[in-house]
Amino acid sequence: MDELPKGGLKNIGTPIVPISMLEEEALKNYLKASEITKRIMKFGRELVKKERGFLKIAETMEAEIKREGGKPAFPVNISINGNAAHDSPEAIDARIISDGDLVKVDFGVMIDGYAIDTAFSYNPSNEHARQIEAAELALQNALSVVKAGVNVKDIGTEIEKTIKEYGFKPVENLCGHSLEQYNLHAGIEIPNVARGGYTLKEGDVFAIEPFTSTGKGYVNEGDYCQIYSLEPHANMAVRMPKSRELLTRVAAEHLTMPFAARWFKDIPMLRLALSDLEKQGILHSYPVLKEAQKDCFVSQAETTLIVEQEGAKILV
Repeated sequence: MDELPKGGLKNIGTPIVPISMLEEEALKNYLKASEITKRIMKFGRELVKKERGFLKIAETMEAEIKREGGKPAFPVNISINGNAAHDSPEAIDARIISDGDLVKVDFGVMIDGYAIDTAFSYNPSNEHARQIEAAELALQNALSVVKAGVNVKDIGTEIEKTIKEYGFKPVENLCGHSLEQYNLHAGIEIPNVARGGYTLKEGDVFAIEPFTSTGKGYVNEGDYCQIYSLEPHANMAVRMPKSRELLTRVAAEHLTMPFAARWFKDIPMLRLALSDLEKQGILHSYPVLKEAQKDCFVSQAETTLIVEQEGAKILV
């Protein structure tokens, strides 16, 4: 999932542990999440070929992650065409995938707060196969240069070069990102263009996610929003009863990891509670990210890795 999660509630649940040196417990959890993610990736690719409903795909994948012994690190995103990311269905969503749609399925698997973030693209009619291939090859080429001591600019250069050689534009304001326990976006970016200054270190955990576009290669926030997360150090003292109920449950079940509004559909006046907590700065919202140019298409490929001295351990 792209952009903006900002840490975890340090006063709730398991303490957040930096993993720059990848402790044994962290590695064990990542490897367990890796095995589950590989199975869910295969399951999801088959599911999206058979099932056209946004809600059915998301709920089925989330249930399968739990059945496998993991926890969704964030709501399953199903973003089509010019919508690049953050599109997760609402509880009564009736949308279906059409043959010509370019679909991005972005999901995460978490074990004790250690998350793997991954995504794939799909097009039923196969008319966007070349654009999907461009994102996948950009990811593979990026992975080929990853090792301790490499600057993230070199990775962005490889992604940008590959995508442009296919005749598309990289989405410049969406980036790969470092991960830490209960923190999907831990402050370091891997750009999809030639920029950046961070040098990879052994034990770093990163998601790399090239996006290709037929438009401007730039995304803006849209109006639709179904994904939220608790802000770090959120004020737990709220007045409205339904807001307090939602806040208490989110803190207990998800810490600051992103959640879907539909996961709390049993709470009466849910929309009012979400709006109230967002206005107070307690919840952070993730509107759909849309290509700045209308009537265009975006593809995505993503994996998570652990940086090693002479390469990377690919987790998906």
